[in-house]
Amino acid sequence: MARLLVVGGGCRALALARELAPEGHALRMVTRSEARRPEIEAVGAECVIADPDVVGTLRYALDNVTLLLWLLGTASGDPERVAALHDSRWEMMLWRTIDSTVRGVVYEAAGTVDGAALQRGREVGERMAGENEIPLRFIDADPGDRPAWLRGAHAAIASLLVR
Repeated sequence: MARLLVVGGGCRALALARELAPEGHALRMVTRSEARRPEIEAVGAECVIADPDVVGTLRYALDNVTLLLWLLGTASGDPERVAALHDSRWEMMLWRTIDSTVRGVVYEAAGTVDGAALQRGREVGERMAGENEIPLRFIDADPGDRPAWLRGAHAAIASLLVR
């Protein structure tokens, strides 16, 4: 079983946690809002108050994590800040995984975020994975199609854990 750090994903991430927790996986889920703590803990996950736009706040969330899930394909807000989540912030987070217990990364490569930002995220992930030998998988399923998205997330996670 594995410990997963889930950054983003909202309701999709909660649905994923409901399915993974009974399998014995431990989930640590990031939220910016203390108000989300009860629903995160209700699915059996550990809640971490942090902000992916400020990667330093995620520093301790990586402790003892096996897989990092960067699920920000439907992030909203200022377009420049959202784009940074798929570029400079994503790259900084991947740098932080190098000397950690993280053994694989999942990137949500589809969603409502501008297609160019998602493509940039894919490119950053591929470059960093190649340079640092970090196994990387993508979730390409439409986040609006919850069953397909959950299948994609499960497949990505399972392929990393089989390694």
